[in-house]
Amino acid sequence: MSKYIEMTHEQVIDACREYMNDEQLTFVESAFEFANKAHADQKRASGQPYIVHPIQVAGTLANLGLDPDTIAAGFLHDTVEDTPVTNDDIKEKFGSDVAFIVDGVTKLNKYEYKSHQEFLAENHRKMLIAMAKDIRVILVKLADRLHNMHTLEHLRPDKQRRIASETMDIYAPLADRLGIGTIKWELEDMSFHYLNPDAYYRIVGLMDVKRSQREKYISDAVSVLKKTLDSLGIQYEIYGRPKHIYSIYKKMVEKHKDFDEIYDLLAVRVIVKTVRDCYAVLGAVHTEWKPMPGRFKDYIAVPKVNGYQSLHTTIIGPGGKPLEIQIRTEEMHQVAEYGVAAHWAYKQGNFEGVKETTSGEKLDMVREILELKDETKDAGEFMKSVKSDIFSDRVYVFTPKGEVYELPKGSVTLDFAYEIHTQVGSHAVGARVNGKLVPLDYKLKNGDVIDILTQSNATPSRDWADMVKTSRARNKIRRYFRALDREDSIEHGKHEVAELLRENDLNAKEYMDKEHIEKILEHFNYRNPDELFAAIGFGDQSAIGVYNRLTFDLRRKDEEEKQKKREEEILNSGQKAAIDDEKPSRSNSNATMKIKHRNGVMIQGVSDLMLHLAKCCNPVPGDDIIGYVTKGRGVTIHRADCRNITKEAEDQGRLIDVEWENVDDSGKLQAFNANIEIFGYNRGNLLSDVINKLNSLTTNINNISGKVNDENIAHIYVTVAVRNAEQLRDILSKLRDLPDVYETKRSDN
Repeated sequence: MSKYIEMTHEQVIDACREYMNDEQLTFVESAFEFANKAHADQKRASGQPYIVHPIQVAGTLANLGLDPDTIAAGFLHDTVEDTPVTNDDIKEKFGSDVAFIVDGVTKLNKYEYKSHQEFLAENHRKMLIAMAKDIRVILVKLADRLHNMHTLEHLRPDKQRRIASETMDIYAPLADRLGIGTIKWELEDMSFHYLNPDAYYRIVGLMDVKRSQREKYISDAVSVLKKTLDSLGIQYEIYGRPKHIYSIYKKMVEKHKDFDEIYDLLAVRVIVKTVRDCYAVLGAVHTEWKPMPGRFKDYIAVPKVNGYQSLHTTIIGPGGKPLEIQIRTEEMHQVAEYGVAAHWAYKQGNFEGVKETTSGEKLDMVREILELKDETKDAGEFMKSVKSDIFSDRVYVFTPKGEVYELPKGSVTLDFAYEIHTQVGSHAVGARVNGKLVPLDYKLKNGDVIDILTQSNATPSRDWADMVKTSRARNKIRRYFRALDREDSIEHGKHEVAELLRENDLNAKEYMDKEHIEKILEHFNYRNPDELFAAIGFGDQSAIGVYNRLTFDLRRKDEEEKQKKREEEILNSGQKAAIDDEKPSRSNSNATMKIKHRNGVMIQGVSDLMLHLAKCCNPVPGDDIIGYVTKGRGVTIHRADCRNITKEAEDQGRLIDVEWENVDDSGKLQAFNANIEIFGYNRGNLLSDVINKLNSLTTNINNISGKVNDENIAHIYVTVAVRNAEQLRDILSKLRDLPDVYETKRSDN
């Protein structure tokens, strides 16, 4: 990973000053002052003032040379989510563009979602759709994620892994598709560091061991190359290319190569003025050294979809060792580092039309996202489609006229047919690939020239949906058959929702009237009621989800009333106990509640009270705990040292004393399940040794599973029954004493 250097507010403004005028600088400065005031007294998990984060986000955007609205949004991006500031406040003071960008990166209200996974999917969907309207949304989000990854060490290990996984799956591929290599590589390397630390440090160690050898080899090659290029009489820059740890790891795994076999560990980059100079340098390189067969790529003649252009060649360099050389112009280098940002009008000092430029037709990804938005209503399915269609590895194929098409790896000729046009796909009967007849399920390869054969009377087959790889083709096939069955599906969907309402003693006509239905259409992203009910009939939208949304206000009102009574009961009970015992109270509530942990949790002496174990600290019997009376959620049990239990909560009278009760009515000690993760170097009998040790320490092993990664690191998951936290700590300690086990920990999963 590159060494992180934190920027100051003054340094961000200085970076902006290099390409902005005084009026634009004043606008950006006002955004900082506004954010600084809004985030006053807030701290991050690291203990730093919160404003440090917006400064770093704005700094990354300024280093990319982005427009004033984007820099302002970088300073302001967390104000709506984390302070009393509203989006209307942003719009009034900084304009509609800044407000749109801030809204695009602002998380949705978590209260509305059944699960954390649904919440994340809806947030990513919201962000990507906003990005398709204005690409600056994702540029701010990438800068936000970049700084969050640099400070990830301050979070719990489970959060580190979740955020790193999300970054690797979504944000690094987004940076790649936008061509922003300078951010992509950092995100990948930092995510890899948290997701597979053993492999990460192994590669770092291997790189360090042979660093001096590589540096001498590169130096010798550069000296020879400079003499050759000087004879051409052209201007050039030449230097060693930085090595990215995750890229090395991927090549070792995917191509089953040893570290010494990764050719681009040894790499040189040559920057020249013109395209003509690129090919002149290539000729000189191949004259000086013998090129390796199959290792030449011309991304100038056929650029990548994200705009990347360069010549790549691997030669047999000094001493017979392979050496990769990349050759590009200065403009190509800017695009390779900064992607879409490198094309903007501000490069000439003009910010007009930035919004339109950023969402231009050259970005196929934007078109694909908009199509998926229209064709995929469920947020989880939308994100699944985005990952498989947009972020997967790609193949590049050609039409007979030489037009280049990019599709996900694994696509078949039928995917290509639908990529050209819906009618071409619907009437396809076969294809010619490189002049040979092939079926519609032929898997495409890089460089294939494809000619789709059609017949006017041909129609799709129902099994095509299982044949294609892309969500785009699959959705078009399904849409064809839905049109045939639409009326029946609409009636079936209406019937399902009506039945659910009647089963819960609600008037179906009242809740399925125009007013109620129109309120939920936007939430589920349907244009009209028929489209919604047809989706239910087809099975794409759950009837229970629509029912829950229709009755959301009613159920929330009932729950709030019930919860208010429960809270009054628990608080009154606590006050009464404090008076009876004549003891000083904790915020007027000193009743000690007995908590049993067996097949769930309950509080003795209080009926029908919601109780939750806090997920932020995951208390278990034996931990010192405190109860927090949460408005609308009953009592949440935290560890006493949980950072979310604040002095303010105590002052508000929300805290009550609680304690574990570890003995049931028969006097026997109760047990609860604990999840354990064990990491070790894989060897014979490792799993057997773990099981034997656990059997000697606990009476019940309820579940055990494991896997071994490509670095021969074993990761074992165990669920065991323990009496309390002390026994759990003892088990973890004794498992660490096993040979080749280097880490054991309690898991929150």
